[in-house]
Amino acid sequence: MSLIPADNHLAVMAALFTIAAVAFLLEKTRIGALVTGTVSAIFIAILAANLRIIPSSAPAYDFVWTYFVPVLIPLFLMKADLKRIFFETTRMAAAFMLASAATVIGAIVAFSLIHVGDYEAGAVAAEYGSRQAAAAGAFTATYIGGSVNYGALMSSTGLGAADPSFASAMTAVDNLYSGFFLALLAIIPGVSWIASRFVQRDHSQGEIEVAEEDPISPASLTLSMAYALVVVALGSLVADLLDQVWDDAGRKWKFAIISVLSLIPATAFPKTMGRLRGGYEIGIALSFVFFAMIAAGADVVSLLQLAPILMLLIGILLVVHAIVLFGLGSLLRLSLPELITASNAAILGATTAPALAAAKGWKDLVTPGVLVGVLGYAIGTPIATLVFEFWPG
Repeated sequence: MSLIPADNHLAVMAALFTIAAVAFLLEKTRIGALVTGTVSAIFIAILAANLRIIPSSAPAYDFVWTYFVPVLIPLFLMKADLKRIFFETTRMAAAFMLASAATVIGAIVAFSLIHVGDYEAGAVAAEYGSRQAAAAGAFTATYIGGSVNYGALMSSTGLGAADPSFASAMTAVDNLYSGFFLALLAIIPGVSWIASRFVQRDHSQGEIEVAEEDPISPASLTLSMAYALVVVALGSLVADLLDQVWDDAGRKWKFAIISVLSLIPATAFPKTMGRLRGGYEIGIALSFVFFAMIAAGADVVSLLQLAPILMLLIGILLVVHAIVLFGLGSLLRLSLPELITASNAAILGATTAPALAAAKGWKDLVTPGVLVGVLGYAIGTPIATLVFEFWPG
């Protein structure tokens, strides 16, 4: 029995938002900025759950799975203008697609070498596919897109609800590895014997684009949420209709459908969508709540038992990703900064990719880094769903 009862829905939701808020505050400290707010939210939630302050499972958590996770997709894709991504950032788009392919290959190799076990007998998620397939899909999603895609696969495969301890361990190890991988990407350009093997291009020219945007207002926040909820409602309707035609197809492809519906207005009406300010910020806030919810299901003993195999698995995935990306990228005469920015956007997302590019002085890769990171949000869920659906067994 936890201090906050599982049936006190408002108190449980208040606890999740409080954890998210504390994580944002910690991110402003030197140590908090180093470990990131996401990791802070995860470990605070794990501590709170194992000290029996918050419940390990609750109806409020189901609410987050059902409503918060799908809403994240349109919130993150509001600026996903595919025309601009492909026509203004051709080389970076090519590098990012190569990075995405490298992630898929990495997931196939890693999960072919290491088995993560099966669901407990009677788990509903087992009807959808194996835990191996679900984990492969989830890691593919997060290492092409980000938390929004990861959450979508956790939900559509049933893994998050069926095995919260395993899902929490995946989330914790993934976020710890992300920090290590970012540090590695930052170091690589300084290693001369690696840098000399790539075509040299000057990426220091040009200006870093600073978009003039309207300030976030109550109206823009309301419009952004209204837009996101309408897209999710339409996507759910299409998924339900698809279920009637093709058994279970709607559930499997619901999040991919929502992604496609989100891309249509973002690509067709980029200026109008650009005026909807605050959607991304709401999405970040809700993603912190999502991570806190996942971590609340973690049992520390189980997490420590699972961590070594997950660390080995993710290590293999990222090593293969790097070998494929940088090996083929060199043959395709893509520069090292382009490949590093593409890998950063795929593995870590649209926030760190432009930040590292700016820190390294690669001015003409800052805006493309943002755009291909958004492209990852767009394609991560459909590609990861394919990995899950076609995983053998």
